[in-house]
Amino acid sequence: MVTLASSTGKGIFLTAGVLYFTRAVGLPTLQIGIAFSIAGFVSLVLGVLAGHLADRCGPRVVLLASLLLSAAATAAFLLAHVYWSALLVVVLATTAQATLLVARGPIINALADARPQELRAYIRSVTNVGIAVGAMIAGWAAQTDTARGYHLLVLLDSACFVVALLLACRLPRITPVRAPARAGRWTALRDRPYLALSLLDGVLSIQYRVLTVALPLWVVSATSAPRWMVSAAVVANTAIIVFLQVAVGRRIDTPRRAAVALRRSGWAFCLACAGIAWSAGSPTWAAVALLGLAVVVHSLGELWQAAGGFEVSNTLAPPYAIGQYLGVFGVGMGLAESFGPALLTWLCIGWGKPGWHVMGAVFLVAGLLAPAVVRWAESTRSRHTPQTAPSLGEAADLHAETV
Repeated sequence: MVTLASSTGKGIFLTAGVLYFTRAVGLPTLQIGIAFSIAGFVSLVLGVLAGHLADRCGPRVVLLASLLLSAAATAAFLLAHVYWSALLVVVLATTAQATLLVARGPIINALADARPQELRAYIRSVTNVGIAVGAMIAGWAAQTDTARGYHLLVLLDSACFVVALLLACRLPRITPVRAPARAGRWTALRDRPYLALSLLDGVLSIQYRVLTVALPLWVVSATSAPRWMVSAAVVANTAIIVFLQVAVGRRIDTPRRAAVALRRSGWAFCLACAGIAWSAGSPTWAAVALLGLAVVVHSLGELWQAAGGFEVSNTLAPPYAIGQYLGVFGVGMGLAESFGPALLTWLCIGWGKPGWHVMGAVFLVAGLLAPAVVRWAESTRSRHTPQTAPSLGEAADLHAETV
């Protein structure tokens, strides 16, 4: 329930954050775009620091603080009438939501006991539902396009995080795992195999912007497919993730299986890019068929990539520094979200069919490299995870659906 409430708030923020400041406040679109980009980069750095804090103080404290900051920063949108204040609240809100994801990982591991991959998949399905609900609510405000509507949306967004905060208070305290004496302070930043995995996952994570950035532009500018294919692609992708993520995730329960899943995702994204590319110049019926097939294949790749990334990011992190490691792993995806839209627009839309094939090749290479990098990481675990006595506190007494 915490996830459903917070992800609904995130869906509202992602969908209508820019619209609020441009339509209700009246700030220039370019300035607000820059503000959100700055916020994204700041959250990458602070996400690692938040993970380190979660390792030292416990993830529950950091989770509660991130939800409180999300609620306060979102409500503060109503007080931001000039650019500097808008920049400040956007940075705070974005950082709080990035911190939430870092703190949630160790809590999921503690609550799930021996089957964390299944709970992570369930949480991801719920997250997609919440974001979809938030997007639909934001769509209402965009349709009315009034200052009052946007103000109500901001209050509702803040209320979602308040509800999540109240629900999260039920979570048990999780005692931090004591770091061994010979463990370094910033061990994740020196773990080269793990950093390489973060980079590969970041490359694969560019796929998250294919259906929301590149595909809509391609459908409208390069194909004869009807424009409703844009929304149909997002709806189909969301449905596939919601209904199949748990089934796929529960089978990917070792680093080796995760490596295979990442390799499969590279192939899937490559094939999907080829299908999208060849929809251009095809008859309408063929374009619709190619795009539909590409969306399904792409969604399968997303299932494998998400499950594989969850498994390696958690399993290959030492128990005493899992927050710090997850913060570092999130940097790859954060960079993909920052640079992905520009790269896809320049490569796939600007270059056309060849650009789609190049992008597909990039996905394929990243996927094919994953097994070798996972083996490298496994071979160095004794060096990066010195033995220590783990302690996960009282988590076993709480129902997993509270997360």
